[in-house]
Amino acid sequence: MRRLVALAIGGSDRFVAELQRAWDAGDAVLPVDQRLPAAAQESLVERMGASVVVDTTGRHRRRGGWDVEAGDALVMATSGSTGDPKGAVLTHAAIEANATATSSALAVDPSTDSWLACLPLAHVGGLAVVVRALLTDTPLEVHDGFDAAAVEAAARRGATLTSLVPTALARVDASAFRAILLGGSAMPPQRPPNTVATYGMTETFSGVIYEGWPLEGVELRIAESEVQLRCPMLLRCYRDGTDPRTAAGWFPTGDAGALSDEGQLSVFGRVDDMITTGAEKVWPVAIERILTELPSIADVAIVGRPDPEWGQAVTAVVVPTDPADPPELKMLRDTIKAQLPAYCAPRAIELIHELPQTPLGKTQRWKV
Repeated sequence: MRRLVALAIGGSDRFVAELQRAWDAGDAVLPVDQRLPAAAQESLVERMGASVVVDTTGRHRRRGGWDVEAGDALVMATSGSTGDPKGAVLTHAAIEANATATSSALAVDPSTDSWLACLPLAHVGGLAVVVRALLTDTPLEVHDGFDAAAVEAAARRGATLTSLVPTALARVDASAFRAILLGGSAMPPQRPPNTVATYGMTETFSGVIYEGWPLEGVELRIAESEVQLRCPMLLRCYRDGTDPRTAAGWFPTGDAGALSDEGQLSVFGRVDDMITTGAEKVWPVAIERILTELPSIADVAIVGRPDPEWGQAVTAVVVPTDPADPPELKMLRDTIKAQLPAYCAPRAIELIHELPQTPLGKTQRWKV
């Protein structure tokens, strides 16, 4: 009997030890985000069918769980950026393929490199660091979440590699690391030369596209404007048994993108995020990248609001830097029209205090 073991503990050496213990026993692991309320944690454990829970008080058996298959290593809750999270079932072969490809791309040398895991281990951006270190026998330091001072202290102790989200990158001295993997949200327009923009998802156990180029063993195509991937890093199925892959093994990511003549990927955003205004197609990410550069805007999401004339009206949902002096619609329109077609310019502006986001900083556009 191979069980699903829920690790309801924070990032620590104990987490790593319990992960290894479960794998040695042939079990799979469900990392549980400790930032979730207790009720939400219990709901996740129940929905994913865990039979054992490891928490701060010890190990506990629970009824109602169901087994995993031979070779299953992880059940990872997806980010939930478009709704309720699903459980991606990842095999040992899949996570080993990811660790091998990413380590090769970064030229990781266990004799001189050391990984720092400082993102939540309930998400692939954090847990993939741990797995890479374990599978390549590279030194590892694990933190219970991001703290800028602790990250810089780890670099002084010898950490050379880490994974961050853009909001965290802005708070540390990036030059202290040999390489920093960046994922989780839109890349900043300017970033240090030692950062690597990654594209991937829970279903691929973190990034499999670096700076727009597929890692070794990763196939990439665009089908009807959607990014699709085929690679050994892919999930086996979701925890409910559904397999999102096509009969030929391609995974439809739900992201819209395009390939250059040389084969480099550009991602425009979620397919469902596309706004149709009149007869024109508008991708929110392109507009957001421009508007976030304005000093009067702390954060922004571009959405399509129902409109009787245009079908959807391009609308800027803005978190102003100074709520007492918010940006005006005309200024936003002029800024966009200077760089993009006029139909991309917002027709309305909505002011809010904060955009709804996932724990890794992705805007939950469906809640805006």
